[in-house]
Amino acid sequence: MGIQRIIRIRRSIVLIPVVFCLAVIFAISFLPACSSKKEQSVKKPVVPVTVGAVIKKTVPVHIRAIGNVEAYSTVSIKARVGGDLTHVYFREGQNVNKGDMLFTIDPQLYKTVFESAKANLVRDTALAKKANEDLRRYTELLRDELVSRSQYEQIFANAEALKATVEADKAAVENARLQVEYCTIYAPIAGRTGSLLVNQGNLVKANDDKPMVIINQLQPVYVNFSLPEQYLPEIKKYMSAGRLRVQAYIGNEGEKSEDGVLTFVDNTVDISTGTIKLKATFTNKEKRLWPGQFANSVITLTTKPDSIVIPSQAVQTGQKGQYVFVVKDDMTVESRPVNVVMTLNDESVIERGLKPGEKVVTDGQLRLIPGVKVEIKNPSEGSK
Repeated sequence: MGIQRIIRIRRSIVLIPVVFCLAVIFAISFLPACSSKKEQSVKKPVVPVTVGAVIKKTVPVHIRAIGNVEAYSTVSIKARVGGDLTHVYFREGQNVNKGDMLFTIDPQLYKTVFESAKANLVRDTALAKKANEDLRRYTELLRDELVSRSQYEQIFANAEALKATVEADKAAVENARLQVEYCTIYAPIAGRTGSLLVNQGNLVKANDDKPMVIINQLQPVYVNFSLPEQYLPEIKKYMSAGRLRVQAYIGNEGEKSEDGVLTFVDNTVDISTGTIKLKATFTNKEKRLWPGQFANSVITLTTKPDSIVIPSQAVQTGQKGQYVFVVKDDMTVESRPVNVVMTLNDESVIERGLKPGEKVVTDGQLRLIPGVKVEIKNPSEGSK
């Protein structure tokens, strides 16, 4: 029994190295398969993105400023004569045309004065006619030496005085006629009325400090804005070559703008702010521009041909400045620094860093790093 046990122990000792070697061989043959599966499991996913094209085109050179709308003309309506306000012919906030009737003041007192002035004119005209006849007769009598020189001079002075009186009466009649006309007030310009400050039935005073109503002319209309003085040489340069176009954008109305022209550059720079005041005129056909309203103003100085343009949403900002992700032919991306010189209507003009025909990522940048493979989701770009 002892000998057999010893033999079994020796056999097991001999088998241990053999089993160990088989295990090592099996492990070595299995490791590549495990490594391959592990590599497959950590393979980077494809990132879906949208892209935009890098194009070359002519773009305008703009200067932007925030301005405010100003009425082309503003008229404060006041009464030239006093009296009871008998009629108001418009509503507050109503559009009126030039010559429309606005107010009527009781004209009875002024009509009476007018009639009296006409009567005085008739009387003095008759007296002047009689004086002229006397002067004619006394001239003949003086020539025949039938009257003295002093009598003739008295008749002459009387005739001249009555002549002057007739002229004064004519002026009084005209003044009285104007007073009657002033009892009816007409719109001096076409525009929009504001708040009615004097109601029907009130007693109004002539040339009162408080206006009866204010009319703003809205067609055309001004937009005032200020620019830093360093833009003045460029503005003067391009204004000498022709009229400069100005666009006004109101609030959140997107790309819809009003078109006008630059019509005024102030004759001095404000030394306290270092800015210069400018004014553009707009036809305002749809009356979208309203006095007092703020407007984003864009002056077009000139156009720049062959500019490299990309969608503005492609431009990212990092610690080293602005950059974009460019999609290469193998559908991987690279980060490329760019220099944006200006932005216009969701497009950025690039001075350097890109070439026409390249594609830049416009959406999905948060999941990107250089070398990542991407899948283009734009229908138009994906088919290319």
